[in-house]
Amino acid sequence: MAKIILITGGARSGKSSYALERAEALSSKRLFVATCPKIDAEMSERVRRHQEERRGRGWVTLEKQTGLADVFLQQTEGVDVVLIDCITLWVNNILFTEAGQGQTVDDQRIGALCREWLDATSRFAGTVICVTNEIGLGIVPDNALARRYRDLVGTCNQLLGKQADEVVLVSCGIALTIKEPKDDTHQPKEIS
Repeated sequence: MAKIILITGGARSGKSSYALERAEALSSKRLFVATCPKIDAEMSERVRRHQEERRGRGWVTLEKQTGLADVFLQQTEGVDVVLIDCITLWVNNILFTEAGQGQTVDDQRIGALCREWLDATSRFAGTVICVTNEIGLGIVPDNALARRYRDLVGTCNQLLGKQADEVVLVSCGIALTIKEPKDDTHQPKEIS
């Protein structure tokens, strides 16, 4: 079963750079799962800057806007670390794709999709690092779609936080551990 590290924070907090450094410290056999759609020139430029940051650092990149379970069922052979950047855009992509099919995405649906790929990580023996945004800390959005999106991201973040072995909040470029990995070395030994 995979070890899961959730890295969260606000926009431009430094969470993606922190996630890259964490992953690179773990192994040279790494897969970067990019969820960002290139919907306009500005988003394409953002993608280019992120690609440039990884260039020459030994990353294999897979663009996967939805279907994260498929990554762990088919694409992780020979990989020790999978970095998903980011869950927030994955939720956006699910919302957009399913709305285009006339479906409504609610907490139950996004929870089921999130659990689906989390369950698929049980087949992966390495580390999964997930980057997400803390988008619920600001004002309440002024329209129903933005409020639903905020809530769906919150639902995913809660599921991931509970499942994760470690949760890190990055603020102002500083990483703050809010859930530490369990350390069995300090547990009392059974006496026979």
